[in-house]
Amino acid sequence: MNEPQYAGFWLRFGATIIDSVIFGLILMVPLALIYGESYWIDETMVHGVWDVLLSYVVPFIATLWFWRRFLGTPGKMLLRLRVVDARTGEPLPLGQCVLRYIGYFVSALPLCLGFLWVAFDSRKQGWHDKIGGSVVIVEPREPVRFEGRG
Repeated sequence: MNEPQYAGFWLRFGATIIDSVIFGLILMVPLALIYGESYWIDETMVHGVWDVLLSYVVPFIATLWFWRRFLGTPGKMLLRLRVVDARTGEPLPLGQCVLRYIGYFVSALPLCLGFLWVAFDSRKQGWHDKIGGSVVIVEPREPVRFEGRG
């Protein structure tokens, strides 16, 4: 059987796009229903309690839950990626998940350089991975076998 490999930048970027669409659709509908059109055109940073819950708290809890339960968010699961401990290959403990999530903000601050780092790092780790002690791997596929061939 093939060994897992580190997931590269473009594969991880694709997973992020999928996650953004899924989470965006799920969370935009309630926000639109609660706050109406003003939510999208108003320059107010925070519109209320529901805005904080649906824009910050729910994504935080959901992301940690997906990492703990499925070793990845929906986009990563669709692309056969797994977020695991960088030393052991085991699922991340909750504390590491929290650190990795906080690391997203660190990765994003300097022009998303922490995310782009994945493209250049030997273990394909972004800054959030380094902060959280994680790596993202691609689960190997089962080799194709044909009956008439040896």
